[in-house]
Amino acid sequence: MLNLASYAAPEASTWRAPYAPHGATDFHRSLPGYGQSALVEVPALAEQLGVAHLYVKDESSRLGLPAFKILGASWAVARAVGERADLDASALTLPKLIAHIDKSGVKAFVAATDGNHGRAVARMAKLLGRPAFIFIPDGVTQAAQDAIKSEGATVIHVPGSYDGAVESANAQALSQPEALLIQDTSWEGYQDIPAWIVEGYETLCAEIDEQLGSAPTVVVVPVGVGSLAEGVTRYYRGQSSFTPALLSVEPEVAACLLESLHAGALTSVETYTSIMAGLNCGTPSASAWPILQHGITGAVAVSEEDAADAVHELNALGVDSGPCGGATLAGLRNALADPGLRAALGVDASSTVILINTEGFSANPLPQESA
Repeated sequence: MLNLASYAAPEASTWRAPYAPHGATDFHRSLPGYGQSALVEVPALAEQLGVAHLYVKDESSRLGLPAFKILGASWAVARAVGERADLDASALTLPKLIAHIDKSGVKAFVAATDGNHGRAVARMAKLLGRPAFIFIPDGVTQAAQDAIKSEGATVIHVPGSYDGAVESANAQALSQPEALLIQDTSWEGYQDIPAWIVEGYETLCAEIDEQLGSAPTVVVVPVGVGSLAEGVTRYYRGQSSFTPALLSVEPEVAACLLESLHAGALTSVETYTSIMAGLNCGTPSASAWPILQHGITGAVAVSEEDAADAVHELNALGVDSGPCGGATLAGLRNALADPGLRAALGVDASSTVILINTEGFSANPLPQESA
């Protein structure tokens, strides 16, 4: 278990990430039910935490699913299928993919997941008329499994950790050349699809800029393997004219990014069961790590109890949040209680803070004993 409670790098806001324009947001607009997710102001939390404004980017309802993951999964599927069908990447739409799926030669989709990513891949497979095989580790709730199955996917349990489920999913895809692995973590030889997933997540940040219309002081992002955090970092250190401080939040039982930041090198940690199932990952994505190492301003880990309390508080304030989203509020509290980290983030009474609420409660409910 990690003992290093926090990390601060105030110089990170001046670092600029490599960035190339892409068509993810235009593609998302072609999906049925697309609309900007809500940016909800919560004055009660702002007053409690001593800041001017606190907003929640609420991903509890995104393209018909209760989590943000469909943004990355849908764009990665589009790019991968489009590439195999020789389609122009700058003009991809869902109807175009449906019309050319046979030409692509893709017969099935495969992914490993703690819940929401797998369901998002399964949803895209269903839209394209293909089966999906989703590998899950220990700790994925029955409700999450049922949600994946509701998309028509086959769920395959792999005893052990998330990393083991990833290995099994990759082995399945390698054994079936017509199956396409859509995974949100990268390794040597597997980098394009994770990069496209990251590009898809940047739609969320572009919406924040448009909705807020000014620079936030801090954006708080939960971290599993780091793909969402990479997308947020690439956007705010590359495309956006705003350069807020970026605070990452992980479970204490799976704080692989925090450990890596302290070590100054990509580091794996042993993980334990967590209510923050989507964040329960032992190794940062290899492609995310160099971006996060340079671009993250601060990092904290949160306890199971603090995450559960934050879920209850957000839900009581009208924000539909599960444990991974609730972790951002718990992490912000931890950060603001640390004078050095608070100073690194530049937080004072005039600040505007954004919490990225990655999922609704239905996507990852608290266990009964934590309710």
